[in-house]
Amino acid sequence: MPEPVIAAFGRSPIGRAFKGSLVNWRSDDLAAHVVESVLDKLPALDRRSIDDLICGCGLPGGEQGFNIGRVVSILTRLNVPGTTVNRYCASSLQTTRMAAHAIRCGEGEVFLSVGVESITRYQYGTSDMPNNRNPRLEAGNAEAYPDIYILMGETAENVARRERISREEMDRFGLRSQELAVASQDSGFYAREIVPMPTGEGGLPATDDGPRRNTSLEKLAALEAAFREGGSVTAGNSCPLNDGAAAVVVMSDRKAEELGIQPLARVVSTGLSALEPEFMGLGPIAASRQALSRAGMSIDDMDIIEINEAFAAQVIPSARGLGLDPFDDRLNPHGGAIALGHPFGMTGARILCTLLNGLQDKDGQLGLETMCVGGGMGMAMVVERLS
Repeated sequence: MPEPVIAAFGRSPIGRAFKGSLVNWRSDDLAAHVVESVLDKLPALDRRSIDDLICGCGLPGGEQGFNIGRVVSILTRLNVPGTTVNRYCASSLQTTRMAAHAIRCGEGEVFLSVGVESITRYQYGTSDMPNNRNPRLEAGNAEAYPDIYILMGETAENVARRERISREEMDRFGLRSQELAVASQDSGFYAREIVPMPTGEGGLPATDDGPRRNTSLEKLAALEAAFREGGSVTAGNSCPLNDGAAAVVVMSDRKAEELGIQPLARVVSTGLSALEPEFMGLGPIAASRQALSRAGMSIDDMDIIEINEAFAAQVIPSARGLGLDPFDDRLNPHGGAIALGHPFGMTGARILCTLLNGLQDKDGQLGLETMCVGGGMGMAMVVERLS
């Protein structure tokens, strides 16, 4: 059975929505540029041999609509098949999973796993209803069903209350994310995974907009609750809204050997979970346990664990649910989405870039990526570094 391996990866900087470095980039152009830059790392690969371009997008409408996966294929002149996948926060982790499955089944040799999101240019899903909102998803209109897509901040408040996560602990975790991200920017860690981004003035720096250098516990403690009166979830212990794109080339080990390409890592296993939508932040627990079990491994075997930082309120109990101290050095060692940002469709692929970059930096072998998913799900992937 062929093994799926990762041959190349890269991402754009993460821009702040509405006011950051990527506000003038259309989603399709942004994804196309990242794809071209990542493929440039593999001169031995005949681009006509790519079997499919699978693009994750959390809100696939507007400029992100019309099957953006196929649009990106056309914009890059690849003219290979293209499809768009929506699993909200895990959309582009799902694309890597689909590529790995196809390779293991013998139904393809080379796949592009892509993720993109521009909140600046398209924030809400399509609907003919006023303000582009679906009334079934509004409070009081769920017809006795679970609250499928209530505000994600509300789900974080639910988790914080049920799991008894204090505001002070959430703020400490938020500060940790900022400090680690700033240190990683200064060391050049993140620049190694960011592809050059041209502009009319020459180019964007290989730097994410988000990390805040002057954050302190005192400043974080002064912030008001953002989602619920008397709550504990604030802008300082949550991810912001963002724009960005990322791409990963997944191929079979035998294709890599044939082309003389040294694989960077292999996809070992994946996992999925479902739980009450109102507590979606705890999704990483069951998904990670499933992925680890399928790999025949435990959390103690992992050199790096990346849990997407949608909210400190959910990362802290998710880590504990996996038997991990939330301030363990192996957890998000370079900061996370609280500091960097969370462009929904991009994040799965972005975290994979950071995880592989981190394993190379640490000379580690095994890593776990996991995240909660809007609507009440979790997803996880175990990877093994090969070079």
